[in-house]
Amino acid sequence: MLNAVGQAQHILLLGGTSEIGLAIVDELASRGGDPTVTLCARRSSPRIDDAIAEVQRAGAAHVRLIDFDALDFASHPAVIDAAFADGDVDVAVVAFGTLGDQEQLWQDQAAAVASAQTNFTAPMSVGVLLGQRMKRQGHGTIIAMSSVAGQRVRRSNFVYGASKAGIDGFYMQLGEALKDDGVKVTVVRPGQVRTKMTAGLDEAPLTVNKEDVAKAAVDAALAGKPAVFVHKLFGPISLVLKSIPAPIMSKLNF
Repeated sequence: MLNAVGQAQHILLLGGTSEIGLAIVDELASRGGDPTVTLCARRSSPRIDDAIAEVQRAGAAHVRLIDFDALDFASHPAVIDAAFADGDVDVAVVAFGTLGDQEQLWQDQAAAVASAQTNFTAPMSVGVLLGQRMKRQGHGTIIAMSSVAGQRVRRSNFVYGASKAGIDGFYMQLGEALKDDGVKVTVVRPGQVRTKMTAGLDEAPLTVNKEDVAKAAVDAALAGKPAVFVHKLFGPISLVLKSIPAPIMSKLNF
């Protein structure tokens, strides 16, 4: 069970090579407790060895690897069963997704569907399974990666933003559904994060480092917060954006 100082015995990361996901696991593992870490990722990923080494350096006593394909929905029940096979999971981190070319996505049906399946359908699929397993064990924390892009869907990235809006709403209400069962859910909303996925893009205002995301996520989960904006200014900014009428919003070029 995740204790008051953030120590966990078993941490599960779905998206086992995600830079942000690994940073959250590192933050948890560095707080002690000699946790077991289960990484769910494609075994064929060229980044998997580095991911294992990273969490070991952070303090993981044991690392397990489960082959995971986010788009193979039929395999998800077996993946979650394997993750819980050795006992309870204290913290599950859902941190996989793609960004893609935003102008291509709204004009290419196949690319749009693939993006929505990766960024919405797959996280929802594993979320349903995680929720039921944690409900059964009577405790647990789910940390789910969302984005400020889902707070007010904008012209500049509306396929990605729509998927993030959906997954944000799903995990927020999953937390509501599980609150009487000893299970907590924290939705994490960063803006742009300095990772390989955003390399080459113009840096947006309020861009943060993956370590900032990790600390905000773990601190919020420990405090029992249902959601957290990684940069504190995004909270009031999101409120303002939600209040702007659609005709005016459509004229804003961002």
